[in-house]
Amino acid sequence: MESTSLWADFFSVFYSFIFHYPLAMAYVWMLAGTYYYFHWERKDPKDRLPELKSHPAVSVLVPCHNEGDNVVETMNYLMRNKYPDFEVIAINDGSTDNTGKILDVLARRFDKLRVIHLATNQGKAMALRMGALMSPNEFLVGIDGDTLLDTNAITWMVRHFDSPRVAAVTGNPRIRNRSTLLGKIQVGEFSSIVGMIKRAQRIYGRLFTVSGVIVAFRKSALHRVGYWSTDMVTEDIDINWQLQLDHWEVRYEPNALCWTLMPETLKGLFKQRVRWAQGGSEVLIRYFKNMFDWRMRRMWIIFAEYFTSLVWAYSILAAATVTILGQFIELPIYMQVNVIVPSWNGLLLGFTCMFQFMVSLMIDSRYERGLGKYYYWMIWYPLIYWLITTIASVVAFPKAMFKQRGERAVWISPDRGLRART
Repeated sequence: MESTSLWADFFSVFYSFIFHYPLAMAYVWMLAGTYYYFHWERKDPKDRLPELKSHPAVSVLVPCHNEGDNVVETMNYLMRNKYPDFEVIAINDGSTDNTGKILDVLARRFDKLRVIHLATNQGKAMALRMGALMSPNEFLVGIDGDTLLDTNAITWMVRHFDSPRVAAVTGNPRIRNRSTLLGKIQVGEFSSIVGMIKRAQRIYGRLFTVSGVIVAFRKSALHRVGYWSTDMVTEDIDINWQLQLDHWEVRYEPNALCWTLMPETLKGLFKQRVRWAQGGSEVLIRYFKNMFDWRMRRMWIIFAEYFTSLVWAYSILAAATVTILGQFIELPIYMQVNVIVPSWNGLLLGFTCMFQFMVSLMIDSRYERGLGKYYYWMIWYPLIYWLITTIASVVAFPKAMFKQRGERAVWISPDRGLRART
């Protein structure tokens, strides 16, 4: 009887964790993100740029692998940038399409553009390394080859480097392709999940990751940590951790906008999320020992946050397995739970999710008009994205665990989605 009581208590706590962990985190993110908005964000005027003490030269690094369909538009947007002193360094990383030829033509057209050609696919981290080493400037901005950088984004990011403690500033990516259900949901996701979490983590004091699609760096800080690791699946997560473990500050700048293409097929989306999840797991594994150092205590919150989310993903898998098993054999009453159609807990979680979307979209609406029309599409987010993210986390962790250290992470051309935009 005592053993039965212990198991009943265990499953009670187990199922409570499954339903209440995302509920609690949603309110933590909302409260911290809202505080960030009123403490910092609201003070920035929407109709004028910040006044900089100086305009240091900036190099924009654009690593490209098979970006022939996108790179012309990317470069045209870059050349319209209003920052007074910048150059563009495009790194053609072993492309097998016409990316290299297009970049050479563009280099003859634009004086600000320099092109580096790598003979074989070396990976995004190596491409960024080469671009950084070729740059004569202290400040670097990194974007992807399909990204359209807002004309004022560099100015908004550079203002943070007035503080000598700041090593990196990550911007606010927006979704370009919105013609499908997945595209529309991602518009809401980047506003209500990605943006809100970054705001909240700035209140914690540490970010889990910068957005590799738009980020600025202090080159001397990169040099101290040895630049990007070439064996990590997600170079942006890793460099962010390296910098913060070296006691640098990383900030979020929501006014620094860019527009990027995202997957609009379930296959492409799943591959992307597995890669992101593997990158997060690789960071947890590689820097786990650093968490025992008291000097790294400011990293504990984001480490615990991601680790707990990983435990939650495996808990969902375990609960789903129990639910399916219960359809074939009789289980003790304390093991029985329906994770497919939850009761009031699920309704409360759904309401909280939609409330978070509403709050986040209201905050983000200052950067993009018409976001409200995507709110109603977000009802599909828990069903589609939570399922994909959970499965991706479960699949990715063993990949990270058994990946050989030192194995080069090279480019794999992603699903760019449909080009139709609204």
